[in-house]
Amino acid sequence: MVDGGHKAFGWAAKNESGVLSPFHFSRRENGENDVTVKILFCGVCHSDLHTIKNHWGISRYPIVPGHEIVGIATKVGKNVTKFKEGDRVGVGVIIGSCQSCESCNQDLENYCSKLVFTYNSRSSDGTRNQGGYSDVIVVDHRFVLRFPDGLPSDAGAPLLCAGITVYSPMKYYGMTEDSGKHLGVSGLGHIAVKIGKAFGLRVTVISRSSEKEREAIDRLGADAFLVTTDSQKMKDAVGTMDFIMDTVSAEHSLLPLFSLLNVNGKLVMLGLPEKPLELPIFPLVSGRKMVGGSQIGGMKETQEMLEFCAKHNIVSDIELIKMSDINSAMDRLARSDVRYRFVIDVANSLSPASVISCDIKEHVDHEVSVMSRF
Repeated sequence: MVDGGHKAFGWAAKNESGVLSPFHFSRRENGENDVTVKILFCGVCHSDLHTIKNHWGISRYPIVPGHEIVGIATKVGKNVTKFKEGDRVGVGVIIGSCQSCESCNQDLENYCSKLVFTYNSRSSDGTRNQGGYSDVIVVDHRFVLRFPDGLPSDAGAPLLCAGITVYSPMKYYGMTEDSGKHLGVSGLGHIAVKIGKAFGLRVTVISRSSEKEREAIDRLGADAFLVTTDSQKMKDAVGTMDFIMDTVSAEHSLLPLFSLLNVNGKLVMLGLPEKPLELPIFPLVSGRKMVGGSQIGGMKETQEMLEFCAKHNIVSDIELIKMSDINSAMDRLARSDVRYRFVIDVANSLSPASVISCDIKEHVDHEVSVMSRF
């Protein structure tokens, strides 16, 4: 524990096993530009899984994950005017940037070369940053978001990553300019379906199996469902889509997706596979198609997204879990066994008492292991 720091408690991964366990650490004291947030809920993102397992080779342990944070402001610095104690607020993927480069001046802090992520990063003063699988966080007010009235804290939490990740490219790549355009959503982009429909797009979910077809249409509001293993339906869909958003984080072929795009169609990559994907050039050239990418959004656009979702009653479909369930949830996430996002009920399930129960479990497991040798 750092002397003079704000005591904090959460669950952290200590090594590449990715197993999370109770962890005491410290936050900086609330400064004149800071907001201290008591965390109520935190979403579980696929990026959390990649990071605790060091899939990208950039993890620095110990790591407290979590960047879909909703809570209550409990203290604000003297220079903070946008927030007051008691406000419901959100903290997303980023908590710092240089505030002076071209990207920052255009409200695109997410593309700043000195971007500071909410966890697995260090601030400019060298402070190690830890995420929202914890009881409290201290953040510069410029990277705190006002959570709109009417937007639930639990089901609204994933919007801080998954929501802005699909909202920003919809605006940038022109998907919202003309209603009635056709958007394909490949992967677990259920929020993309909801936001796309709110923007007036015709939305088709693209999947490897028909397992989720009724759910995509009846529950999420998709207009159609396309199974990539059905050769006839894929043939019928060739050249019918204006845009495709690819949210898949596993290794996969892009060629079938390019075939679905019409002339001038755009494929927007949002997933982050562990290995590079092969980029077929002939379909790009022959159809004047475009492949692009997008990374979350700036603070102004993220606030805009939250207001948009509140207006259109858009939230994530979630499974609420206790902090003690996080390791089994991570195992299920790795198998895509969730509809559609896990959210941790931090305020009601995280306490130092869990350290005792965890220690007891480890002791029992040890005893069982010893006895099994005889």
